[in-house]
Amino acid sequence: MVLPSSLRASFKYITLLATILQLCGSIWLYLNFKTGPGYAGVTGESQFQFVQKLPWIHLDLGSMGKMQIDYFVGIDGLSITLLVMTSLVMVVAALSAWEIKSNLKGFFSLFLLLDMALIGVFCSLDFFLFYIFYELMLLPLYFLIGMWGGARREYAAIKFFLYTLFGSVFMLLVMIGLYLSVKDPATGSHTFNMIQMMNPANFTPGSVFDVVNHQTIFGLSARAVGFVVLFIAFAIKVPVVPLHTWLPDAHVEAPTPVSIILAAILLKIGGYGIIRICVGIFPEVAVSGAFWLGLLGVISILYGAFNALAQRDFKRIIAYSSVSQMGFVLLGIASQTAEGISGAIIQMVSHGFLSAMLFFLVGVVYNRVHDRDIYNFRGLGSLMPKYTVFIMIAFFASLGLPGFSAFIAEDFSLAGAFKSTVIPQWMAVCGAIGILFSACYFLWTLQRVFFGAESLKGGEIWKGALTDLNAREIITLLPLAAMALVLGIMPSLVFDKINDAVLALVNFTTNITR
Repeated sequence: MVLPSSLRASFKYITLLATILQLCGSIWLYLNFKTGPGYAGVTGESQFQFVQKLPWIHLDLGSMGKMQIDYFVGIDGLSITLLVMTSLVMVVAALSAWEIKSNLKGFFSLFLLLDMALIGVFCSLDFFLFYIFYELMLLPLYFLIGMWGGARREYAAIKFFLYTLFGSVFMLLVMIGLYLSVKDPATGSHTFNMIQMMNPANFTPGSVFDVVNHQTIFGLSARAVGFVVLFIAFAIKVPVVPLHTWLPDAHVEAPTPVSIILAAILLKIGGYGIIRICVGIFPEVAVSGAFWLGLLGVISILYGAFNALAQRDFKRIIAYSSVSQMGFVLLGIASQTAEGISGAIIQMVSHGFLSAMLFFLVGVVYNRVHDRDIYNFRGLGSLMPKYTVFIMIAFFASLGLPGFSAFIAEDFSLAGAFKSTVIPQWMAVCGAIGILFSACYFLWTLQRVFFGAESLKGGEIWKGALTDLNAREIITLLPLAAMALVLGIMPSLVFDKINDAVLALVNFTTNITR
C-alpha cells in the first residue's frame, strides 16, 4: 500500500514472496507439531501448541464485573492441516493473480489483507478475535469480486456480502450471550475464551446458556437456539442447501484467484466453525440434532450433483460440485464418530487442493478465449495435451477414484455415517449415490470437451489462442496434483496430526451427552 505506483510491476512478486514465506512457516509448524494425548487440544488450553496469549481489552466494569478479551491464538489437530492447505492455496492464488492487469496496488493489497484474515480465523481461540477475522474477510472479498469480477460482478458481490453478513449479525448476539454466561476460573472475569466456553463447569448457573439449568428463548432451549444461529452462520459459508445460492453467482463473476480462495478456503471456514464452535460449545444440541445435520448433508450432496449435471458453464459445474462434496463434511460431522469427523476434516483438506486445481484450470482456458461454455469446446485433448492430463487428474481425483485423497475422505465420512448411532444408515447410502452422480458430471464434461473431433466455436482464432500450459502454470498445478495423490496414498499425513484432537472431541461430546 505504501509503495509508489511506479513499482506496480513488483506488486505480484511481493505478494508471491509473502505467500511463499507463509507456506514455509506453516510447513515448519506442521513438522514441529507434536502428537499424543497430551497434545490433543480441543478442550484443554494447556494442550494447544504454538500459543500466544496476550491481554488485549481488560476493563473493570465495577458492579458488572470485569471484561476480558485476549489476543489468544494457537493450533491443535483440528487446525494444523487446514493451515497448511490454506497456505499452499494462497501461493496458487497469488500465481493465478498474475493475470490481473488493472489497479494492481488495490488488488494485491486486498489479497494480502484477505490472506491475513483467513489465517487468523484458523488460529483464533478467543471468540471476539475470531469474529473480527471472520468479518474482516468480507471487506476484501466484496471489493475483489465487485471490482475485478465479470459482467454481473456488483450483483454477485452484494449477494455474497448480504448472505454472509446476515449470518454474522446473529452470530454476534450468540457470542455476547456466551460471553455473559462464561467466566474464566482463573480470573473470575467474563471471557470470550472459546476453550472456556466448551467447559460446562465455567457457565454461570442460571445464565442464558447454562448447561444444567436450561433457559428458554420463545419457548425453545436457549442452547438449541444458540446452536441453530451459529450453524446458520457457518452453513452459509459451507454452503449448505438452501443457503448456497450466493456461491454459483460469486464463482462465475469472481476473477480466477478469488474463485480459488472462495472454493478452497472460504468453504472450509464454515466446516471448521461447525466443528470447533457449534459442536464444541453445544455438543448435546449437536447430538440431539444430528439427524437434521445429516439430512442437510445428504440434500447438499444430491442437490449439488444434480445441479452440476444440468450446467453448461464450466465454473458453475465446479461450483455445484463443491456444494455436493462439502455435503460429505456435514454428513461426517453429523455422524459424531471418530471416522466421520476424521473424514470431514480430510475432505476439507482434499477439496481445498482439488477445487483450487479445478478453478485454476478453468481460468487457464478463460484467460485465453474468454469463454466457459462447455458446448463451445470439443477435442481439446489433442490441442492441449498437458492441460488435459491435469484436468483428468483433477476430475478423477474429485470423483473419488481410489488412490486419490477424495476417496479416503468420502470413504471415512460414509464409514462414520454407517457406524453412527445418531443418524440412520440410509444417509450413508444416499451419500454413496451422490458419488455415482459426481462421476456422471465429471466424466460427461471430460468426454464432451476433451475427446472427439476438434470443434471450437471461435474456429481458427480460438485454435491459435488455446496454447498449452506454460511453465508458470505447470509449476502452479504440480504441487496441487501431487497433494491429491500423496494424501490418497499416505492419508496418515493428515490422520496422524488430527487423530488426537478428533478422539478428544468425540469423547467430550459423548461424556457431555451421557
